[in-house]
Amino acid sequence: MKILVTGGLGFIGSHFIKHILKKYPNYEIINLDIVSYCANFKNLEEIENNKNYTFIKGDISDKNIVEKITQEVNCIINFAAQTHVDNSIKNPKDFIKTNIEGVYVLLEAIKKYNIEKFIQISTDEVYGSIANGFFSENANLEPNNPYSASKASADLLIRSYQNTYKIPAIITRCANNYGENQYPEKLIPHFISQLLNNKKVPLYGNGLNKRDWIYVKDNVKALDLILHQGKIGEIYNISANCEKTNLEITKIILKELNKDENYIEYVEDRPGHDLRYGIDSSKLKKELNWTPDYNFNEQFIKTIHWYINNKDWLKN
Repeated sequence: MKILVTGGLGFIGSHFIKHILKKYPNYEIINLDIVSYCANFKNLEEIENNKNYTFIKGDISDKNIVEKITQEVNCIINFAAQTHVDNSIKNPKDFIKTNIEGVYVLLEAIKKYNIEKFIQISTDEVYGSIANGFFSENANLEPNNPYSASKASADLLIRSYQNTYKIPAIITRCANNYGENQYPEKLIPHFISQLLNNKKVPLYGNGLNKRDWIYVKDNVKALDLILHQGKIGEIYNISANCEKTNLEITKIILKELNKDENYIEYVEDRPGHDLRYGIDSSKLKKELNWTPDYNFNEQFIKTIHWYINNKDWLKN
C-alpha cells in the first residue's frame, strides 16, 4: 500500500507515520507538509532515511502538487490543518484556506484519480459544547469558533462529495490528544514549557472548561484500524472517556514539577470558549473492536517527563 499523509511533520501525523512504517514495513508513505511554524523535522528523525518514506514540501491547497502525488498513491490521510483555536480567533483566513480550500483541492484530486480510501482527520469540536451526555456521530454540527467551523465545513464538503461523486471517504473525530512531540502552543506542552522556564501559566477563566483526553498512540491505533477495516462513508468518534478540567490538568503538571498554585495566572476567558466536549466512541469499539491501551495517570506523567528530558526539542 502507498499512502499520502498530509501534515506528517506535525504532532499526530508524525506519530501515525512512525507507527505505520514500523508495523507495515512493506508500506510506502509520502509525507506532504508545508513546513509551517508547528512542523518539526525532529519528529521523524528516526525514520527519515527509511527507503519507504518520502518527504515533499508543499501545500494541500496547491492543485498541481496534490494531483501529481495523488496519481501515485492508494490512500490519503489528511492531518494537514490549522488547529490552534486562539490563532483562528485572531486570523480566521488561514484556517479557511487550509482547512476548507485545502480539503477541496484534495477532494477534486480524489475525484479525478483512483483512490481507494480518503480519511479526513476532523475533531470533536465540530459538535460544539455539551453540558451533559455525549455526542454520537449523528449529532448536529454546532461549531463555536472559526477553527471548529472550518473543520465542520470540511466535513460537510466531504459529505457532499461522498453523495454526489461517490468519493471513498471516512471522517474521524477525536478527543484532545496528548503525548510527546506536541507543539508548545497547546495547553499541556505550553504549560510545561512555561514552568520549566519558571514562568506562570495563563489559565483561561476559572479553569473549569472540561476536555476528554486521549494519548496520541491510542488515536493512532484507531486510525490504523479505520484505514484497514473502516467502512467507506462512515464517521468514527475516537475517545478514551477521560475527562479532566483544564485546572485539573494544570495541577497535575504543577505537582510533577514541584510548583505551587501561585504559578497559575487566571486570565480573561477567550471568546466562544466551549465549556465541555463529550463524544461517544462506542461505534468504533463495537464495529472495529478498538479499545484504548494507555492509562491516563501513568501516561500523562510519562508525557510530562518526556518534555522535561527533551528541553532542546522544546527550544527548537
